[in-house]
Amino acid sequence: MTSEAGVQFPRTGESRSTTATGRAAFAAAAEPVDGRLARRIRGVRDWRKEYLAPARDLVALAGRSPEVSLAGSRAGLAYLTGSFRYLHDGVDLPLAEACELPGSFATRSFVGGAPAPAPVAVPYRGRRLSGAELIAQTHDWVRAGVAEPSLVTAVTRAVNHPEWFDLRGTTIAMLGAGAELSPLRELLGWGAQVLAVDLPRPDLWRRVIASVPGTPGVLQVPVPETSRVSDADDVAEVAGADLLTQLPEVAGWIDGFAGDLVLGNYLYADGATNVRLSLASDALGQHLLHHRSGDTTLAYLATPTDAFQVDADVVADSRERWEHHLLARATRLPLRLANLFQPNYPETLRDDSGAIYAVADCLVPQQGPNYLLAKRMQRWRAATARTEGVRVSLNVAPATRTQSVVKNRMLAAAYAGSSRFGLEIFEPETCNALMALLLVRDLNDPRSAAEPSVPLAHPSMLFTDAATHGGLWRSPFSPRSVLGVAAVIGMIERAA
Repeated sequence: MTSEAGVQFPRTGESRSTTATGRAAFAAAAEPVDGRLARRIRGVRDWRKEYLAPARDLVALAGRSPEVSLAGSRAGLAYLTGSFRYLHDGVDLPLAEACELPGSFATRSFVGGAPAPAPVAVPYRGRRLSGAELIAQTHDWVRAGVAEPSLVTAVTRAVNHPEWFDLRGTTIAMLGAGAELSPLRELLGWGAQVLAVDLPRPDLWRRVIASVPGTPGVLQVPVPETSRVSDADDVAEVAGADLLTQLPEVAGWIDGFAGDLVLGNYLYADGATNVRLSLASDALGQHLLHHRSGDTTLAYLATPTDAFQVDADVVADSRERWEHHLLARATRLPLRLANLFQPNYPETLRDDSGAIYAVADCLVPQQGPNYLLAKRMQRWRAATARTEGVRVSLNVAPATRTQSVVKNRMLAAAYAGSSRFGLEIFEPETCNALMALLLVRDLNDPRSAAEPSVPLAHPSMLFTDAATHGGLWRSPFSPRSVLGVAAVIGMIERAA
């Protein structure tokens, strides 16, 4: 499966099975609160085809109470962090020990030199929205069901506090700095010091370094300790770090920068590598939280294509849209018999206090169980870390036309036809700017759900606050029941 070095899945017999690990992690998350569900998950034979129902059921279970939710999150995390290994020079170590190994990088610094931070703006459909126009657009997104009402509050607070966007003096370690959904340009434009971590790929680093000129930001780049290069092109040839095999070196390098720190996770890879990266970044985050003198904030982007606990108002809105949607009325019976155009919320649940909630099941089978495990693990860490007093910024990012998504022909076609079903797919530049704005809000606003002193009725509120899900939660239709139809429409429109 992978070369025997760095962060590795646990062994199952003679192999390292991603399927067995994913199934065991979800079963572990269920075990302390619902043994029957745990046994059912362990009994799933074809995990790659049948993981969707357990993934949804875990969210339904967690909705019962904060205690149930946190118990499951802690158990799932404990299994993963206790099982994954770090192979170093032929020695098999617990993953938690990897960051304690010696190692570091040298640093090359690139200073933008601009005298002041850039104004806050979000590019959208050929315009750059700021101030009242940006707030008005968030109202439009909420009316369309594309985002939760709390997005208006978040963006309004950010617009009314331009001083928050002077990030000079703020240090952000960006894992995946060159990723398509990395807010590197925005954060440099607002003056942050960015510790950039990404793979050693010269083209990537030339693009990352080229983001600095004209900004008030500072970019810190890791290079081999023996390197003597200083010119930007020469630095790009040797810069970078593989977090999977150089986790101790990355930890040692970041430890060399004093003061408060934000650890932002923008990593992505295909398949099982994505899970390994999530475990590597989690080990790094735990190391930084426990070994640095300054405060450490954890920052993530959550995928909208997961399952989420939602309140009764979301269900009511979805059902009202269902009643008024032409397709829902005209095709209700025959197409529902074919599992098409199903209502988004066929049932509701009650928590231990009697309050109504439901599960927004936005899981997409094309993305696979490894992608889901990588993203779900981040939610488990976010929820548990916040209860331990850590500031955690986790914002649901909208479905976005990134290359990693549209290279899947089915998803690319479905995205092209999704507007027919009340969904909006964002362009990367819009998503990046909006998510960067929400990150800065989380770092500064004492009312944000990211702030651990703010009481939350349930840990899931960390995920739902200011969520920009692209319409998946409030759509009249279950996402999977229209995915195929959207793909057909998209293929026809793209071919026209």
